[in-house]
Amino acid sequence: MFRFKSRAGCVWDLALRRGTAERKVKATEKRRNSQTTGLTIGKQIQSLDSPLEIFVICAQGVCGFFPTPQERDTDKGEEMSTGRFRSGGRDKCRMHMVTWNVATAEPPEDITSLLQLDVQPPTDLYVIGLQEVSSSPVRFISDLLVEDSWSHVFMDTLAPRGFIKVTSVRMQGLLLLVFAKQVHLPYIRDIQTTYTRTGIFGYWGNKGGVSVRFSFYGHMVCFLNCHLAAHMNYALQRVDEFEYILETQDFDISESPNVLDHKVVFWFGDLNFRIADHGLHFLRSSINSGRLNLLWSKDQLLMMKKKEAFLQEFEEGPLNFKPTYKFARNSDTYDTSGKKRKPAWTDRILWRIKPKDLPSEDDEKASTCTDDGQDEYPIMVTQDKYTSDMSYGVSDHKPVIATFSLELRKCFDTPMVHISPVGVWSADQDAVLTYTVQEDFMSSTWDWIGLYKVGFKSASDYETFVWVRENELPEINEVIQISVDKDEIPLLGGQYVLGYYSTNMQSILGLSSNFQILESKRAVMEGLVPEGINGINK
Repeated sequence: MFRFKSRAGCVWDLALRRGTAERKVKATEKRRNSQTTGLTIGKQIQSLDSPLEIFVICAQGVCGFFPTPQERDTDKGEEMSTGRFRSGGRDKCRMHMVTWNVATAEPPEDITSLLQLDVQPPTDLYVIGLQEVSSSPVRFISDLLVEDSWSHVFMDTLAPRGFIKVTSVRMQGLLLLVFAKQVHLPYIRDIQTTYTRTGIFGYWGNKGGVSVRFSFYGHMVCFLNCHLAAHMNYALQRVDEFEYILETQDFDISESPNVLDHKVVFWFGDLNFRIADHGLHFLRSSINSGRLNLLWSKDQLLMMKKKEAFLQEFEEGPLNFKPTYKFARNSDTYDTSGKKRKPAWTDRILWRIKPKDLPSEDDEKASTCTDDGQDEYPIMVTQDKYTSDMSYGVSDHKPVIATFSLELRKCFDTPMVHISPVGVWSADQDAVLTYTVQEDFMSSTWDWIGLYKVGFKSASDYETFVWVRENELPEINEVIQISVDKDEIPLLGGQYVLGYYSTNMQSILGLSSNFQILESKRAVMEGLVPEGINGINK
């Protein structure tokens, strides 16, 4: 047993246990039992932010939060579209992507331009891929205890605008962050992350790829952030590394166990492809005169796409922005050092729609299975913008930005769990909430309900939490009532929301409407607020 203190001040007695009771599945009407899976790690540190996480430091330099069971007592570019639709209603979601090799620099104070926060129509998803985040031994250890400075600046900027960090994954200098509008959280499910090392004979994580996959309204999507081998002469090696990453990364999802099994894949990062053959003078002259098209035919990635069939499945917008590498820091001037690196479009964002499966000659039913299913819930990807932001100079790379419109038919639009507060909430009395499982899923007695202040940053950014019902997991549509101790409720009140977190699906499956917690009389008594506010002075 060991002690755990929540950020709200509650002390819990916790103990590891080997398995969890799972909710029964309708098809069998029998309860499932799950076992905690093993993970070979170098070191683990208990998370101070979540009841269900440990921080894992792998010997390979991979770090991240993983669940652990604990005792219950305790300028606009050319648009490009890919996809297909039959007639029928569909919804449009707007996604903003950034890839940036930050060259171990600290983040700038203002990232408003990078995120284009005031763009219309508003953004629904942000996907941020960084390379060469500082990972010196001292810095790496400090990042184990708190979020790294880049994650902090993105969360601090996006949270006040209603974006919550869905997940993140880091492998040494590679960092991938996904943010979503609060309204989308219950429909982002089955979140998983993985990584592949390709640096120093495949044993070091300074090069490689990190990925995040999830179901978005039932559509399987995957984001792969890569940092591939450097230098002009290693174009073939870069292709081999990417192919190796695709072959080795897998997920514990039957419908999409590999990267290319997903309906949509976004591949981005410092891919390090250079501009071949042309001399430095011709490169700079073409860039300065705005004749970027003269360089396209010698771009190594475009050249490799003509040779490699699997690369041809990936789409990319036109390179109508200046090469993003290599710049003198804090300037718009290309490399003036002794090395005088040639400018190149090293930083790229591509995407792939899963191709239709072609029916074989001896399988007449093939076209009525996979294809019809895909057409029933289609998705279309349109790139609205593909550009760089030259205003940032902290790195020798400029960030690349792409915005996309995802048009899709939702496979579902009802959250798995309905949750709501009951009556008046304040720290003067115990509070009550109810939740109802509306759709069958593998729930667990490790699932919990968090109380979040409106504007929260991530699933672990709760004020307090309560476990779901301990002794027995609920039936479909059964209303479960849980009380919250008054000592756990914020004294000062404010706008809050309740969220049901699934440990198996690694996501929030239900959110209540925003509600008001009233200021407590105890807040006045303890001198936290002046008397007379809200009439509480009698």
